[in-house]
Amino acid sequence: MRQRSILNVSLTLYLLFCMGLSFGQKQNELRKRIAQSNIYEVNLRQFSATGNLAGFEKQLPRLKEMGVEILWFMPITPIGIKGRKMNEQELGSYYAVRNYKDVNPEFGTLGEFKKLVRKAHKMGFLVITDWVANHTALDNPWVSNHPDFYMKDSIGGFVSPFDWTDVLRLDYRNQELRDSMIDAMRFWIRETDIDGFRCDVAELVPDDFWESCIRSLRKTKNVFMLAEGNTVGLHKAGFDETYNWNAMHRMKDLYERKITPGAFIDSLETDADRFPKNSFRLYFTSNHDENSWNGTEFEKYGDAAEAFAVLTQTIYQSVPLIYNGQEEPLKKRLRFFVKDPIDWKKYAKTGFYKILLTLRRTNPALAATASYERCKTDDKNIYAYFRTQDSNRVLTILNLSGKKRKVTIRHADLPGSPTDLFTNKPTQIVDSLTTELPAWGYRVLVY
Repeated sequence: MRQRSILNVSLTLYLLFCMGLSFGQKQNELRKRIAQSNIYEVNLRQFSATGNLAGFEKQLPRLKEMGVEILWFMPITPIGIKGRKMNEQELGSYYAVRNYKDVNPEFGTLGEFKKLVRKAHKMGFLVITDWVANHTALDNPWVSNHPDFYMKDSIGGFVSPFDWTDVLRLDYRNQELRDSMIDAMRFWIRETDIDGFRCDVAELVPDDFWESCIRSLRKTKNVFMLAEGNTVGLHKAGFDETYNWNAMHRMKDLYERKITPGAFIDSLETDADRFPKNSFRLYFTSNHDENSWNGTEFEKYGDAAEAFAVLTQTIYQSVPLIYNGQEEPLKKRLRFFVKDPIDWKKYAKTGFYKILLTLRRTNPALAATASYERCKTDDKNIYAYFRTQDSNRVLTILNLSGKKRKVTIRHADLPGSPTDLFTNKPTQIVDSLTTELPAWGYRVLVY
């Protein structure tokens, strides 16, 4: 009997070891896939005239053809009513969550969302949803049923973060709140089979909560976790990717000539060095916040918008973002609290993004984990860099100025016959490369 018990224990330990090994392999496979991927943000209310799940679902084939890999839905949970400005058009903020385990009826039903996720998975997409862990709507049931879940001021009143008066801040010193939040996130994984979460204002929620939360969620499914935050601690807590707000702000500073091209390049490299090796960073030229509150990419970057888009798709560590409508292109600010649908007509930038997204998906040199090396140039306004993985090489050349530039680039890896990504023409390089770029121009050479 004792020998049989020892054998049983040994078998159990072996099975647990194999399960852990299998989990680790699956997580590594997911990260490898994401490293060459991209994210498309869906503002469901404004995406179509109907502003619902059914209206979006019709566009899945188009997005697949464009090369989109990961669909990020802004919060689809019911929106709080209490505390809205309540003018005749007010529909409330997505980020004022009234119920963590249901779908906003404005968008559809839980069944419709499940159907959409199943269809997206069959077509090869990953699907993540926005998660608001820092605060809830004023009329979330937790407010009356669990008032101890919330932060209080010096006289015991509820607290709104910043000037967001339609929400109340949660208190993560409460263990029951932590357990309840993880349970609600796990609900969406189990019920709808989503592939992860984009976590709103993740820096405002304690890192130790995220660490236990992510560990717990990954016992249910190997999820992809994107944090709206810019700290190293979020990676240590288990997030796969964090926002690179710094890069987005420096793009605007560069276009407005508040900083030099050299300072811009140095800021990108310094920021990359702050984060652990193989970190994923979200590079973007627009998102829902930027578009609604600070302007479109054309307002912020003018004729530099395409060059910066090329940078987001080719730079080191990037798993980049496209905001819905950029492929149109979207040249208006989408209003945040009211119905203001995208006016889809030309899809004029679809080809531009398809070229970039296809290259990312098919060429390991643009994986977020591929190596990066800046090239020497004879013009400080030109930013040239190699991305390399195994025998794959991609050279990106960007004119970071509003004037035409002729530049000579030197690097030991230059010789060869790369193909120009956007013209599909070969370029013969023997030693150095001399090329002319228009104002805010770009070239991408694929070896």
